[in-house]
Amino acid sequence: MKRLTSYRADLSASFVVFLVAVPLCVGVAVASGVPAELGLITGIVGGLLTGLMPGSSLQVSGPAAGLTVLVLEAVTRYGVEALGILVLASGLLQLVMGALRLGRWFRAISVAVVQGMLAGIGLVIVVGQVYALADAKAPGNGPANIGGLPALVVRTAGSASALCAVAVGVGTILVLVFWPRWRRGARALPAPLAGVLLATAAVWALDLPVARIRVSGLLDAVRLPGLEEAGLLTHPGIFGTVVAFTLIASAESLFSAAAVDRLHDGPRTDYDKELIAQGAGNTVCGLLGALPMTAVIVRSAANVRAGARTKASRVLHGAWLLVFAAAFPTVLALVPVAALAGVLVYAGCTLMPVREIAPLWREHRGEAVVLLVTGGAIVVVGMFEGVLVGLLMAVAKAAWETSHVHLEVDDAGGSRPIRVRVVGNATFLRLPRMLDQLDALPPGRAVDLDLTGLRYLDHACQTALASWAEQRRRGLSDLLPA
Repeated sequence: MKRLTSYRADLSASFVVFLVAVPLCVGVAVASGVPAELGLITGIVGGLLTGLMPGSSLQVSGPAAGLTVLVLEAVTRYGVEALGILVLASGLLQLVMGALRLGRWFRAISVAVVQGMLAGIGLVIVVGQVYALADAKAPGNGPANIGGLPALVVRTAGSASALCAVAVGVGTILVLVFWPRWRRGARALPAPLAGVLLATAAVWALDLPVARIRVSGLLDAVRLPGLEEAGLLTHPGIFGTVVAFTLIASAESLFSAAAVDRLHDGPRTDYDKELIAQGAGNTVCGLLGALPMTAVIVRSAANVRAGARTKASRVLHGAWLLVFAAAFPTVLALVPVAALAGVLVYAGCTLMPVREIAPLWREHRGEAVVLLVTGGAIVVVGMFEGVLVGLLMAVAKAAWETSHVHLEVDDAGGSRPIRVRVVGNATFLRLPRMLDQLDALPPGRAVDLDLTGLRYLDHACQTALASWAEQRRRGLSDLLPA
């Protein structure tokens, strides 16, 4: 009886996750500059393959908004044909990392870096999808998109079809904001699907002149990577893209797992096994030429809240996606692009930790700086470079905060030596201030330098202190009568 109740709960939850996943899979694919079907393929693999593997029991995988910017950059630079080999290489790298039991180390990544990464991604998504709201093409990267906004406003104001598209997109966003407040409706239909369905119905009923999604069929969208695409791995810049895919997808998946574990009382996530599961999923997605996969907190939270008990719910959600993609592909051709842009704008806004920044600034200003710089660097420079800047800043901040060192000066006066005890962790970061304090000691007096209070002394400080002591001794000898 208990098992039957569990099956019923999982079956019900699988339908809810499926309804949440459809608009997100399609929207992420369109925003990434690839056919909509590739997003559904990734969702199917995330359910049927990754869903069966050990790691996290209730976490749901599929294409994520967090990788949209990176995928779009890669597709623009190397072409859609290269996507499969990039995702395949990333999946294999994840498998190796999981086998080496590196999954747990992702928990050591600074939360400020992760939040800054999500904030930067969210801002780039929002700015890029504003163009899609008006059925316009974005100029390119983050700065170009931001700089082109005034011209977009002027063009949109003078175009009736663009204004119709904006109305559809804004209407979708309003549904996403207010639909959850109608509890009965929210229980019957998830907000993303409700927004897309209502927008599609309005466009069809009013025959609005807005762009729709282009569909080619599930099998036609599959792009198996060949030897020509494999040759791209020798390209100088390709390695950075693969590493960025791997690190960001892994970090997002494992941070999502930690969040999902807090939502239920079931088995906790094995991070190394989850990393292997994500790697296996991305390897298959790469072989099919589909989008990269991560665990997605929106779908995972919906799964838990819908009452899922076991991994059966996420596997079944993949089966429903497969049935939908195989049996009803033409339904996608009715969906307006502006509606999916509205879904992505909303998703991008939820990635930005606006409410957390002010309290973080008051309590941990250094962490807030890391967050803001990481997000800003992603917008201005790029995804990989921005994350790298954030990680370096977090390491530098940690090194600065842990290298506390102070001098305890005991000056008994007279001709007796000044006793100076150095306490703490002496690193090159604190060296200038420490030497300034030593130079400020009264001249012409012997100094007894005690280093026994140091817990750590790096080579730079050791050399500098030895040099200072030697110079002090020479100065004293010069003062002595010949």
